[in-house]
Amino acid sequence: MVRVLFVCLGNICRSPMAEAIFRDLVQREQLEDKIQVDSCGTGSWHLGESPHSGTKDILHEQGISFDGIISRLLKEEDYKQFDYMVAMDQHNFTALQRSNNHDEAVIVKLMEFVENIEEEDIPDPYYTGDFNQTYRLVLEGCHGLLQFLKEKHYLDQRRDTNG
Repeated sequence: MVRVLFVCLGNICRSPMAEAIFRDLVQREQLEDKIQVDSCGTGSWHLGESPHSGTKDILHEQGISFDGIISRLLKEEDYKQFDYMVAMDQHNFTALQRSNNHDEAVIVKLMEFVENIEEEDIPDPYYTGDFNQTYRLVLEGCHGLLQFLKEKHYLDQRRDTNG
């Protein structure tokens, strides 16, 4: 089982959007038994809240479920529980690396999985108001991340069924 944790600041906009999109992609590829997905925040302002209305609206428009996604704070145990901790921006990437346990998980930025990147970081729509741009960038990153995981961990369904 490959475990992926998406991380942003408040865990109400970018990381829950990434969790929902990635979970949807994983289900479409029928890899739910091979990839576990979650999200969290490095800040505690929105603990226990559901995703921001802008995130919910765009996910709903795209037919992507966000059921069960509730904001939570990053925990030290996450470094042991997850194989990949995927930051939405440099600020959260740096915050993830500050832990003494950061050698337990691979820490990356989501935009590392986009070939022709226009942005190094995924802008926070809580401040920009542009949930469409965030959705587009997160979707690109999630596609790239899934492709990377399928190749690195030999998760391609065809390999499983054809030997």
